[in-house]
Amino acid sequence: MNPENRNRILAGLKDAILTEQTGNNFYTVASQNTADEQGKEVFLMLAAEEALHQKWLKEQYGLLQQGKSPEPLISTDSGAILDDQSPIFSPELRQRIAEAHWEMTALSVGLQLEHATIARYRDLAAESDSPELKHFFEKLMHWEEGHARALEQQSKLLREAYWSEARFAPF
Repeated sequence: MNPENRNRILAGLKDAILTEQTGNNFYTVASQNTADEQGKEVFLMLAAEEALHQKWLKEQYGLLQQGKSPEPLISTDSGAILDDQSPIFSPELRQRIAEAHWEMTALSVGLQLEHATIARYRDLAAESDSPELKHFFEKLMHWEEGHARALEQQSKLLREAYWSEARFAPF
C-alpha cells in the first residue's frame, strides 16, 4: 500500500471507529428509552454489533499502522431478527403509537447513522488498494445495509399510523 493511500485509509479508519462508537452509544441509549421489550433486545443487539465493528476496525488500524497486511473479516453473521415483519419493535407498539415519539425518533436517527456508515465504508472500500481491506469494508458495508433495511422497514410499518394517531398528518 502506498504511503498516501495508507494515510487516507488510517484517517478513514479513525473516523469509522468513532462512528461505530457513536452507533454503540446511540443504540444503548435507545434500548434504555423504549418500553417495548423486543425493541430493547434488538437495540442491545445492534449496540453489540457496533461494538464488534469498532473492535475489528481498531484491529485493522493497528495492523496498518505497523505496516502489516490487513486481516480478513471472518464472519458478519448477525443474531438479529431483522428480517421479521416487525424487525425492531413488537406488534404491540402500535397500541401506543401516538405516544411512541422516542421509538420513531430512534428509527429516524438510527437510519441516518446507518446511511452515513454505509457511505463511509463504501468510500473506504473504493480507496483501498488492498483486496483484503476492500473486502473487509465491503462486508461491513453489507452488514450495515442490513441494519438500515430493518430500520427503514420498521419505520414504514409505523409511520402512517404514528402520523395519524399523533395528529401530525394534515389530512
